[in-house]
Amino acid sequence: MVSKPPAGDPVQDAPQVTPPQHAAAGLPAIGHTLRIAQQQMGVSRTARTLLKVNQKDGFDCPGCAWPEEDKRHVAEFCENGAKAVAEEATLRRVTPDFFAAHPLSDLATRSGYWLGQQGRITQPMYLPEGADRYEAISWERAFAILGEELRALASPDEALFYTSGRTSNEAAFLLQLFAREFGTNNLPDCSNMCHESSGSALTETIGIGKGSVSLEDLHRADLIVVAGQNPGTNHPRMLSALEKAKAAGAKIISVNPLPEAGLERFKNPQTPQGMLKGAALTDLFLQIRIGGDQALFRLLNKLVLETDGAVDEAFVREHTHGYAEFAAAARAADWDETLAATGLTRAQIERALEMVLASERTIVCWAMGLTQHKHSVPTIREVVNFLLLRGNIGRPGAGVCPVRGHSNVQGDRTMGIFERPAPAFLDALDKEFGIVSPRHHGFDVVRSIQALRDGEAKVFFAMGGNFVGATPDTEVTEAAMRRARLTVHVSTKLNRSHAVTGARALILPTLGRTDKDVQQSGRQFVTVEDSMGLVHASRGNLPPASPHLLSEPAIVARMARATLGDGSATPWEAFERDYATIRDRIARVVPGFDDFNARLAADPGGFALPHAPRDERRFPTATGKANFTAAPVEYPRVPEGRLLLQTLRSHDQYNTTIYGLDDRYRGIKGGRRIVLVNPEDAAALGLADGAYTDLVGEWTDGTERRAPGFRVVHYPTARGCAAAYYPETNVLVPLESTADISNTPASKSVIVRLEQSQPA
Repeated sequence: MVSKPPAGDPVQDAPQVTPPQHAAAGLPAIGHTLRIAQQQMGVSRTARTLLKVNQKDGFDCPGCAWPEEDKRHVAEFCENGAKAVAEEATLRRVTPDFFAAHPLSDLATRSGYWLGQQGRITQPMYLPEGADRYEAISWERAFAILGEELRALASPDEALFYTSGRTSNEAAFLLQLFAREFGTNNLPDCSNMCHESSGSALTETIGIGKGSVSLEDLHRADLIVVAGQNPGTNHPRMLSALEKAKAAGAKIISVNPLPEAGLERFKNPQTPQGMLKGAALTDLFLQIRIGGDQALFRLLNKLVLETDGAVDEAFVREHTHGYAEFAAAARAADWDETLAATGLTRAQIERALEMVLASERTIVCWAMGLTQHKHSVPTIREVVNFLLLRGNIGRPGAGVCPVRGHSNVQGDRTMGIFERPAPAFLDALDKEFGIVSPRHHGFDVVRSIQALRDGEAKVFFAMGGNFVGATPDTEVTEAAMRRARLTVHVSTKLNRSHAVTGARALILPTLGRTDKDVQQSGRQFVTVEDSMGLVHASRGNLPPASPHLLSEPAIVARMARATLGDGSATPWEAFERDYATIRDRIARVVPGFDDFNARLAADPGGFALPHAPRDERRFPTATGKANFTAAPVEYPRVPEGRLLLQTLRSHDQYNTTIYGLDDRYRGIKGGRRIVLVNPEDAAALGLADGAYTDLVGEWTDGTERRAPGFRVVHYPTARGCAAAYYPETNVLVPLESTADISNTPASKSVIVRLEQSQPA
């Protein structure tokens, strides 16, 4: 029996609270997975769909970007991946009748959870200027409106083309090609909000903005440091890799302000032994204060330098640059300052050093806990310093591992979705297509919002995602979006962005990963790149949710034809008919994709892209070597009576998609408007467990942002630190509060005061 979507919004600020758990997955994960899947898809469709997830002849999970081994388990998915699949393959439908019954004024009052639960959008929809209801529209008319608006712009730079991580390589390549032929580099994407700090730091230090390790490296490592990351909820299949590494003798250090159940113990649902007992993963838990990671790695580097024989002097001499300046800065690291910045004890750091010195092969993994601070780029540079000191880049079982949080977010960047493209990429694109790409930099996410706010941008086009829900400074962002002449969303399901529109709006419903894609030349497949640089095919197996859907490549191709007309020599119609022709062009433009189609045919599991630091210990930086860096140690200073807030996901959530209202591992059931506060901090502030508080963000310019009505949950966070879910807390982050260099919103270090209040 397939459940109906919720008729009304459930209360989200009155959860049941129990003690947090200390193990992840196991039987509860299986039970929850099957329940959610059957509610959305029914029994037979659940089996038919889930058994194709992440298989060589199946489709890539639309959730995270974690890679697969060559040999796949029959159930090659995790709980949250199954939720993502179930919501896309759902039998629930959003038809024109739904929009007739729910005007924009109603949709704007609904929660993201309620909107997402309504099901798949079945037809193109149009919101005319001054109207309060979307109405069905033909594809021809939709593209005519879009083309008219784009051609009417005073400059191509008045258009913004946003890309979500779920976009395929083929669609991403076409979108950036169209944008550049049209005349703009305004290609913001979700990387701008998550791992841009990683790309900035890694490009400068090792010459390529991607991780340098494979799954086999993880399995061979002696030491794995997991910093600012919660694999149990955000990348659950990573736990299997950590379990395998542990079985081979690896040690694991977890660095996080919150204890995370998955990093404590993993009950692998794919094995009987794992289900019954599970594996303890973390050997040392460093419960660091938010934003103290740079100080921790700086002190570890000082201690390595002071240990005889600990530095890989041959590697440093032959492969690195800037060592002397770095070493001088590291030797100046201060114990007292580090302990204040991190909240750790001397004994904990000394134990970490022992584990570092005992390891010949070390990997550092990280996610948004490191990338979304003002000082994120220097922090990640310090992680690179830490690895370079002992030669742990370009060595099997060692390296940098930024764990991307969205399927194909890395592939989109490889395909050219970037507001600051490399000249060599543009040269290759222009030569292949006979166009002249703009060379000036475009707008990233934050700059795009500012452009809409200030009237510099008029048309906003989003290929997937939930831009309004994902971005900071909610009130400013929504006001900016409403200033646009036209907002366009290529979507499978509803989200908040569909309720916050420009003067006119289009919803263009598209095929999802699970849908079978048949074009004039026959059945098609697309490709994606995972978090470790492996490229592979994705083939949907279900009948499309509606006969009125178009694929993402088809939507881009038709938009290009409607906008560029006969003046374009690009074969847009051929690209729509046969995606192999897109891959042939990718092979001639993007390095590493030679013989793209032939390699996919030869190996269904895909192929690895070249990575010079990993493969050759060659570093394509400005100096020709891996660069040590030196920067002042930074960490947040929090005034008396205030806490440092990080935004995070619940376990029933992926990015801004809310699957349910539970956070099982943290003991939260039936609610989202909660704030996790250390009991000692709560006592000092006079906040009982169960009290309600407004979160008031305080900023150095004297401005404040308020998120009202959060239930206080006493929780074992690091002292002085608190946590709450996004997107509910995005309102607290000013648009201008970003990381230096990368311009990523600083969502993980918000100084807040807590004012007692009532439920929202």
